[in-house]
Amino acid sequence: MAKLIYSMLTSLDGYAEAAEGDLGTGAGDQEVHTFINDLFRPVGTYLYGRRMYETMVYWETAHTEPDQPPHIVQYARDWQAAEKIVHSTTLESVSSAKTRVERSFDPDAVRRLKSEADHDLTVDGPNLAAQAVAAGLVDEYHLFITTSVVGGGKRFFPDGVRLDLELVEERAFGSGLIYARYRTR
Repeated sequence: MAKLIYSMLTSLDGYAEAAEGDLGTGAGDQEVHTFINDLFRPVGTYLYGRRMYETMVYWETAHTEPDQPPHIVQYARDWQAAEKIVHSTTLESVSSAKTRVERSFDPDAVRRLKSEADHDLTVDGPNLAAQAVAAGLVDEYHLFITTSVVGGGKRFFPDGVRLDLELVEERAFGSGLIYARYRTR
């Protein structure tokens, strides 16, 4: 059975999306990006909300831009190889291969995906992930923590959910970014 992984960049104060501005620095350097490439290369399916999909669809054509460094081209190729499921009531069409739209988030359908998949899945975006967390579907949490405190926005972990997690891996990068991987107990 595959794992469902929730992973996002998060501010030091726990926000996956800042109310104003960005989440700070640290994720854009080659060391971090190469680590992310290696970590998520085995993922077989990405579960997205509309807004996260609209951000990530950049990777459908990123490799065609001139002078892209090898780590960017590699991430684009890996992203293109995976299946994408976009959960949206408003998205009319998709602009990437291996992508389909689901009109609602169905926890039972995700359970079936996990049980039938040969490769891990990710859930991306704080709104969609909150539904997966609340349904008890997430097996691992991968946090990429910046050095910024942003003071508000959308939290990485949804309110009203208690989780007791086990830290299984951590790494600090030269940029100041910290990676922490937790699994459910």
